[in-house]
Amino acid sequence: MAMIEVENLTKKYRERVAIDALTFSIGEGEIVGFLGPNGAGKSTTMKILTGFMPATSGKARVAGFDIFERPLEAKRQIGYLPETPPLYPELTVREYLRFVAEIKGVPSGQVKSEIDRVAAGTGITSELPRLTMTLSKGYRQRVGIAQALLGAPKLLILDEPTEGLDPRQRKDVLDLIKGLAGQHTVVLSTHILSEVESICQRVLIVHRGKIRANETLKDLIGSSARGLQERFIELTTDVVASEGAAAPAA
Repeated sequence: MAMIEVENLTKKYRERVAIDALTFSIGEGEIVGFLGPNGAGKSTTMKILTGFMPATSGKARVAGFDIFERPLEAKRQIGYLPETPPLYPELTVREYLRFVAEIKGVPSGQVKSEIDRVAAGTGITSELPRLTMTLSKGYRQRVGIAQALLGAPKLLILDEPTEGLDPRQRKDVLDLIKGLAGQHTVVLSTHILSEVESICQRVLIVHRGKIRANETLKDLIGSSARGLQERFIELTTDVVASEGAAAPAA
């Protein structure tokens, strides 16, 4: 089953085209790296898929629900971690997770067990009584992932989940995300290509609002010694021929 189905998705800001007729699908249980240079259209695509922004044209479905015609049903399938976790510094971790659970419509009788479940899964059980303002950057990211997991959504969209973490914290968060494979479909947006190589099965690259690659990591890199970074640069570099340039020698 396709967890995400996108067909000719386009977003225009007056004369500027942010994304241009994107068409792709992501299968259930996959971990997919969503890559592109700054301004490529990644954030626009994620905002449309999560219901934060309308599209100009095109279609998109999440778990079979049309995100424009059935937005509430589609949003219930999604757990979203923006680049900066939306924490409230004056709340404890437990209070914050309870607040998110209530917004997500978790039945009141299940809120405590649901908080305990996601806290155990993200390694923050000991932090539940603490104010979120006192947490380290690594634990704030874990709390951000925990709130995305509340309600057991089928799809997780994670935007730069390891931004600003030290190497130990980064490894812990990546191990946590990798452990979600099969239980959830994960779309991971990051500028750190080594993270994609370590945990993603497939890579989707956009540049100037268009798809430049949509392949398994193995097929994208190929049998050569070139890594993902070289392929990424190759696919997102615009080659502009100079007018009147001499033809290369035979």
